[in-house]
Amino acid sequence: MTDAARTTPDIALPDAKVAGKASGQKRKGFEVGSFPGLKTWTWVFFIYLYAPIVVLVVYSFNANNRAQKWTGFSTSWYAKAFSNDDIQSATINTLIVASAATVLATAMALLAALALARGGRFKGSTASLGLISLPLIVPEIATAVATLSFFVVIGIQFGLLTLIIAHTVFCIPFAFLPIRARLEGMDDTLEQAAMDLYASRWKAFRYVTFPLLLPGIVAGAMLSFIISVDDFIISLMVAGAGSTTLPLYIYGMIRVGISPEVNVISTVMLLISLVFITAYWLLTRGDDHTVH
Repeated sequence: MTDAARTTPDIALPDAKVAGKASGQKRKGFEVGSFPGLKTWTWVFFIYLYAPIVVLVVYSFNANNRAQKWTGFSTSWYAKAFSNDDIQSATINTLIVASAATVLATAMALLAALALARGGRFKGSTASLGLISLPLIVPEIATAVATLSFFVVIGIQFGLLTLIIAHTVFCIPFAFLPIRARLEGMDDTLEQAAMDLYASRWKAFRYVTFPLLLPGIVAGAMLSFIISVDDFIISLMVAGAGSTTLPLYIYGMIRVGISPEVNVISTVMLLISLVFITAYWLLTRGDDHTVH
């Protein structure tokens, strides 16, 4: 042992737990809740976001024939709206278009998700994923004008058929995302085990993949349906005579003045949207975990 080592005094090392507590006290993390005025700004944000919707719902029960002037509570406008032949026709058109577009878009999205998630790596897979998701970021007005121009070029007559085609194309990405997310979260060894037990690819899909994938399919279908029901810009461009949907009917009504009847239709569409979005959330809230 050297002289330097003999003369060096013993240094007492601090206990690890004590050091950890000390460092934890010094490095206190940033707490969002301690930000001055955060609660006030949170309330301002939610009031700003949802106050117009609350006003819409409240004034749908207005007894006055002018939507902007409250004179008392009444449900007469609901009875009038539900008995309106034009509203019934627009509702039927909306349901026909949304149902057909949902079925077609979900089927195409399912095939695309299976190809990308279970088809292995192939040339152009990344580009294919980008092309499927592209309608989500392209301005809807651009999609509507492009669709209108395409139908004019091929000479197709505007009506329910053009609405169904346009809505199907627009809804595919919305159906694709939850299906693909569900599929990628599934354990593919279950399918491999089924085929190891002499199941064909079709039987493995039918009895293993499809039941596990069903919540994602239903979620994608519901999201597509509500997107189709609420669409206005594309419908405005490609709808023909006799194919008016509810958003187009509402737009036609507010051009001559807002009545409580408009508030009634908007409130009903809002409730339908809330039901579908809630169901979609319930079906997809566990998709961040792997499906075993």
